[in-house]
Amino acid sequence: MSVTYKKLSHLLIERKMKKKDLKEQAGLTQHEMLKLRHDMNITTETIGKICKALNCQMDDIMEFIDVEN
Repeated sequence: MSVTYKKLSHLLIERKMKKKDLKEQAGLTQHEMLKLRHDMNITTETIGKICKALNCQMDDIMEFIDVEN
């Protein structure tokens, strides 16, 4: 099982926001942004910051996908 943040990218496009805007509004670090860009695991605290900044729910920004070995 792996995670993808493609939904977040689509949400930002819909809202005409840049990743830089998200970083500033949610108070994210450059390291957290790097993790998002590469579909790496992030903390629930980071997910909470993003959801609060975008006024959305967790399933609006991420989803789990099956990864075949």
